[in-house]
This record gives sequence, structure tokens and C-alpha cells, in this order.
Amino acid sequence: MFNFARFGDWLLRPHCLLCGAGEAENIGICQPCLNDLPWHPASSCPQCGLASNGLTCGACLSHPPHYDATHAVFTYSYPIDAMLQRFKYAEMLNLGHTFGQLLTQSTANRDVDMIIPMPMHPKRIQERGFNQALEIARHLEKSKLDIHSAERQKLTPPQASLPLKERVKNIKGAFAVSADLTGKRIAIVDDVMTSGASLNELAKTLKKSGASHVECWVIARTLPK
Repeated sequence: MFNFARFGDWLLRPHCLLCGAGEAENIGICQPCLNDLPWHPASSCPQCGLASNGLTCGACLSHPPHYDATHAVFTYSYPIDAMLQRFKYAEMLNLGHTFGQLLTQSTANRDVDMIIPMPMHPKRIQERGFNQALEIARHLEKSKLDIHSAERQKLTPPQASLPLKERVKNIKGAFAVSADLTGKRIAIVDDVMTSGASLNELAKTLKKSGASHVECWVIARTLPK
């Protein structure tokens, strides 16, 4: 005889966003699928997150970025790339919770005073309807979340639409900081780190306002092929 109660319990359980079968619990992804995700290697450069032997890479030693550390949860490859695309462009905002929980777990031991989601220009927010960095950051430690101190004051073409060499020029002077950040240790939250130009420009602006240490916390880091 069909057990409706047991079937009802099965329907009410949160199922994995990736396979649809496993029980996902709070993160939205079951453990077997989590095990198969492209986790960012611990052997990466601690400053920029690119491939290294776990020590600061030559590029960061010769031309140090304004940010002091990069923490990426994943490399930008399947299925994380597809999930991030759906999150940003198909309005699958429930993925903000999943990404936020994963970032919370992986940054639990990071010592920061403030968490600042990468600001978007008001016109871009109006076009998209939300700031994806904020949708991720709102699931981190709320007492440290700051959405007012930094703003994007310059409307620029999307970084993803530009060649890598043009991205630094495109983002120059894009941000403004309205607070005194003297001595603050800050984490910038963003979805993807590619060239790092936007993160670097914001880190520079935060340090001009007194920040002593700036980290990049991202869901995914692209790695050269």
C-alpha cells in the first residue's frame, strides 16, 4: 500500500540543486555533489589566488596588488560557472543563499572587521534588479556587513565585455568611500574574480580611506588555461 505520509516527508525534504536526488539540508547541495565540485586549490598564491606552490607568486612579489589576500571557494569551471551565470542572469536568487553559506563556512577563520559587497552603480542595479555580491554577502556575519561606506560612482562598461588589458583603465576611479576606515581589516565580497581589476581598484580606494588590510572573498576564481 502506498505510504502517503512517507511520500509527503520526501517531498518536503530539501533536494540537491545539482542532482535533485540527494538531501541538501541547509546549503542546497548534497554531500556527494559537494565532493565533486571544483574546489579552489589550497596551493594557490595566498595574495591573488592564482596557481602557485602555496607561496606568494612572482607577479604579486614584483607588482603587489592593493589587496592583501584572496580567498576563493571554487575555481571558475563547471558546474560552478553555470550556477553563477544562472544566479546573475536568470534571477535564481536562491543560489545567493547557497553561495553565501559556502562562503561562510570557508571563511570562518578569517579575521576581518568589515564585510563590503562589491558595489554596483545604481543604474546597473536598476537594470538587473539586484546586486549579486550583496545577495551573497547578506548570508555572512550580519554584524560586520557594511553596504554604505563604499559606492560605485562611475558607470562603466561591464568588465566581462572588455579585453583583460582594458579592464584596469575601465575601472579606474570607479569607487568612492565615505567613511573613515582607519585600521580596519576589510573583506570585499564578489561572485567571480577574473583579472582582479575591480577588486584591486576598490581595495586601493579602501586603503586610501585608512583600511589596514583588504581581502577578496569570492565564490570562484578563474585560472588561466
